[in-house]
Amino acid sequence: MATDASPSPRRRWLRRGVGGLAALLVLVLIGVLAVIVGNSYALREEGVTITTAAGPLRGVLALPRDVNGPVGLVVFVHGDGPVEATSEGFYRPIWEALAAAGYASLSMSKPGVVGSQGNWLEQSLHDRAVEAETLIDWALDRPEIDPRRIGLWGASQGGWVLPEVAVDRPEVSFVIAVSPAVNWLDQGRYNLLAELDAAGAGEAERLAAIAESDAVRALLNRNATHEEYLEASTDDEPMDRDRWGFVLRNHTADATAALGELGRSDIPVLLVLGEDDRNVDVDDTQRAYARLLGDRLTTARFPGAAHTLARSGVEQSALWGVLVGTFAPRHVFVPGYLDAQRDFLVGLP
Repeated sequence: MATDASPSPRRRWLRRGVGGLAALLVLVLIGVLAVIVGNSYALREEGVTITTAAGPLRGVLALPRDVNGPVGLVVFVHGDGPVEATSEGFYRPIWEALAAAGYASLSMSKPGVVGSQGNWLEQSLHDRAVEAETLIDWALDRPEIDPRRIGLWGASQGGWVLPEVAVDRPEVSFVIAVSPAVNWLDQGRYNLLAELDAAGAGEAERLAAIAESDAVRALLNRNATHEEYLEASTDDEPMDRDRWGFVLRNHTADATAALGELGRSDIPVLLVLGEDDRNVDVDDTQRAYARLLGDRLTTARFPGAAHTLARSGVEQSALWGVLVGTFAPRHVFVPGYLDAQRDFLVGLP
């Protein structure tokens, strides 16, 4: 009797299921390998704890993987927000670029973040400068660090900290400033107007936002309490007590005097700016740095770069940011950004 040699529907379904599962496993394996390769760096990371005025801070000392003997050191000074030591991993491509020039990187989680004690919102910018100097003191006792090659890297809000530390500590031999502002209030107004422009705000919305900003400035100028601020605010998401206190302590920040003093030293400065920055008026920053630092300044500007020097498209798309950040984190940043920092260090005397 003849028999049907074709597989039963159940067997066909099983074969398709097994084949589909195998294909899925291959894709998962490829994805895992891509993440591993994309997130592997030529670094040796050591967890460290350093006692500061805010309490013990936890962080990372990232050393060049294949360098023996003392190396230079870059002390990281974060921008605004609850930044942890690696900045969610986005510092590692920068550390790798600095390591290629023979430099280690030291970065601590802010007070109150990932095991660091204290509350970063209770700090003044001067407190942050003192903290950075404590990190320098710690580094001077480390045998793997060359004390003649210690410098600072700072982003955004860190720009108000860098010049104070640089002029106060003779050990500082260079500065890398990424997207810094000069005056706190000027930066805030620029950011407000840039965001309104990006959102296509109408004239009435712009005038209301400016009026709200002016009202907050008036409260800051008279040292108003948080309760007074809340009573006067029309913001849908007003600042909480800690944030109000932080802004109240720091809103008069202006780096002009310290930058002028830095310009009278022999410390080389690399200024890195993104031309799509909505947070900071990069033209104003570049003019001020050029005027105050003179020939000690090297400037690198990047088209298509946002405030973080990420590609603008990556920063503005949550999905694209996650995908690139996960599989190819070096490509989060605009081309040339990492190279500019490495080359600056290589060219130091």
